[in-house]
Amino acid sequence: MDETTAGPEFTDVELQFLDSVFELARQGRTGELMSVVGSGIPVNLTNSRGDTLLILAAYHRRADTVSGLLGAGADTSRVNDMGQSALAAATFRRDEGIVDDLLRAGADPHLGPRSAIAVARQFGLTDMEALFA
Repeated sequence: MDETTAGPEFTDVELQFLDSVFELARQGRTGELMSVVGSGIPVNLTNSRGDTLLILAAYHRRADTVSGLLGAGADTSRVNDMGQSALAAATFRRDEGIVDDLLRAGADPHLGPRSAIAVARQFGLTDMEALFA
């Protein structure tokens, strides 16, 4: 990689801090996460696997955190390296409330190679698939 395409260099302390931000999303520590986002950490921060804070919060069934991230402008159209969106994660976890919130925020059930609809069909989640009709 040459200087024009190299990404930013982070110290170990900075990397640990960024890892802790993702952990806030996983754990549903909404107040702390929203404080960090409010202080300038991007709401669409993405880890090395392409997971956004929203994808992690949806997968870990953290409804308040999903709501806070959506309120802060989190992008529902981001897809991780596995081809999954936050909506696909919530569908897999069978969390109707988070699915509803994401759909109201404009999430596309057809987005990504492992879309929410594909996940619902693959795992026979007819109750979840019905939400996309």
